[in-house]
Amino acid sequence: MRELLDDFLYYLAIERGLAENTLASYHSDLEQFLNYLSKAGVTSLKDSNRGLIVAYLMHLKKQGRSPATVSQHLAAIRSFYQFLLREGILGADPTATLESPRQVKRLPQVLSVQEVELLLCQPQPKTPSGLRDKAMLELLYASGLRVSELVALNVDQVNLKEKYVRCMGKGSRERVIPIGSIACFHLQNYLQHGRGRLLKDKREKALFLNHQGKRLSRQGCWKIIKAYAKAAGLSSNITPHTLRHSFATHLLENGADLRAVQELLGHADISTTQIYTHLTQKKIREVYNHTHPRS
Repeated sequence: MRELLDDFLYYLAIERGLAENTLASYHSDLEQFLNYLSKAGVTSLKDSNRGLIVAYLMHLKKQGRSPATVSQHLAAIRSFYQFLLREGILGADPTATLESPRQVKRLPQVLSVQEVELLLCQPQPKTPSGLRDKAMLELLYASGLRVSELVALNVDQVNLKEKYVRCMGKGSRERVIPIGSIACFHLQNYLQHGRGRLLKDKREKALFLNHQGKRLSRQGCWKIIKAYAKAAGLSSNITPHTLRHSFATHLLENGADLRAVQELLGHADISTTQIYTHLTQKKIREVYNHTHPRS
């Protein structure tokens, strides 16, 4: 079964060109599924069936996994079986009639403009790490980058003269994102006075470096932002994605076109971007009540 999983992951990487993070997610989810089958005495995927898959999904639910997580596992399992069916390894797909668990759509946490300002004021650009953190937070809010995209940036993907960054998003799709003058100023400051003092190996291309002079990790970025959120007296649930959500919501509140925001965020489907329109309804109502003569 592990050999078939390796074949599937190779197919996802080579033929579909999925990103490394996506491949890691597939690998983790399917390893858990295969471990469950092994414990159930199943030694061949030909002996698996719909009932076993349903039992596995129920097992995840009993573990306290959210409907979104269970749906993610089912999506990975379904893709795996569809691959095996196309390759002629299986004669039928046991996931064909399975429905994903219903998910409650939760609106993402968004900071107000004032809260964003408070957060961005926390880093003290007096040390190399302070310069890095200030540039990093300003860039996150200026661009709406995912944290994985942020830490993957290399120095040559930032053009301060033309005020944009180039990043590789999900599905290995490249996009060019404009950034404002304030973010450019702090990036320039970091590049001139901070990065070189963190750098240990001149061959390192990463934009944001840790204290070892290597590429800052996603976990490192999360810890940095949580520490500044705590220092600012903001919610402990704030993550790098909170700044992405705030970026999108503030653009829409100020009249940005939904399609433009979709492009900036790198969403393949506009329905993903539309969740932010729900967050702006309250703001629209406030503007209407304040400006319409018969409100």
